[in-house]
Amino acid sequence: MPSSGERVKALLAGSALAPTVLEVEDVSDGCGAKFEVVVVSANFEGKKLLERHRDVHEALGAEMGEIHALVLKTWTPEQHAAKTRPDA
Repeated sequence: MPSSGERVKALLAGSALAPTVLEVEDVSDGCGAKFEVVVVSANFEGKKLLERHRDVHEALGAEMGEIHALVLKTWTPEQHAAKTRPDA
């Protein structure tokens, strides 16, 4: 069964990541196979990019088997604030 943006969002929102910002966009024309995800979490502090991505994959668990492509933006709150500032 294909994944859904709502399912991906629910899994991440309820995970140990405790995201303060969570955006999930289905970019697969509705088939539920490709997603672009922004996760902002204080739990990413001090972690390398690969560790952050592993954390997201772990939070999604078995759902990863239904996802063909996943574009991740995994930021700390400070990084998110810097990237979303009007003058950035």
